[in-house]
Amino acid sequence: WTEEVSFLDKLFGPGHEKAHRGIGAAYTVGSVNRDHWLCYVTAPSDEDEEKAAEEAAKKVAAPEAKETSRQPPQDFTLEILMSKLSAPGRRPFFFPDSAPPPAATQGESDGTPSPSPHHARGQELSKEVGITSLFPASQTTLDAFAFEPCGYSANGLVRHDQGEGYYTIHVTPEEGWSYASFECNVPLPTASSTSSTTSEDKIPDLETLIQRVVNIFQPGHLSLTLFVSSNADDSPIETAQRTFFTALTAKESGFNYKRVDKINYEFGGYDLAFASFERKAGPEHQPDWSVVVEPTLNS
Repeated sequence: WTEEVSFLDKLFGPGHEKAHRGIGAAYTVGSVNRDHWLCYVTAPSDEDEEKAAEEAAKKVAAPEAKETSRQPPQDFTLEILMSKLSAPGRRPFFFPDSAPPPAATQGESDGTPSPSPHHARGQELSKEVGITSLFPASQTTLDAFAFEPCGYSANGLVRHDQGEGYYTIHVTPEEGWSYASFECNVPLPTASSTSSTTSEDKIPDLETLIQRVVNIFQPGHLSLTLFVSSNADDSPIETAQRTFFTALTAKESGFNYKRVDKINYEFGGYDLAFASFERKAGPEHQPDWSVVVEPTLNS
């Protein structure tokens, strides 16, 4: 991380030829001896700000353009970083007995390449574990890939009322260093809802999406971050923190976690919510390890 910060400082620091004003800053968010999040924040260059000022001046000079212009959607990025995945959460992402896939062939009807077995298996796995149900299928285009002999990666595009967003998932399932990450920039209601927005044909609220993701991987540890462009009088960050807590402490729904860290940051034009959770010990929420046979990968 120190080396990465030094490299970024060369690009965005005070000595950069495009004068980024030297405000690049590196942060360690969370306890350094527990799960934490590393973040580097910088700002637009002077050149970029001059272009933005010119565009603003043009809009003032042309009121009709200002009336027809649309306000850009709020910049919203959610990350869920999960480790110590349960055995049932890891098992679907192993393929120790799979034969090497053949080369892709051309489709007979339209001449486009046929999906490789890696992609086909990735799509099937996405349905099997519930990834295709994170967002409405009718609004989602998903590209998933299952690696040999284990691992998974997926990128999805989601159409919503304000445009189009993405989500991405990466899974390393090996016991001892199991890890899964989820990132998404689809704007979600941060307050919990009891309306039909939680149904499968609607964009979920933040609480529902968190529970859907965590239910797939059943992590022992997880950290959540929400980076959102802020209005001084209307920041959703503290509401998001309450939603994080509510989603992961809902025992009646099988979520039995304790929060071990909570931090809010305010940057120039952006707010950040960070929270870290660990699964509580207790037989009532432990997976049935005895019925899961961990695959052995031969080197």
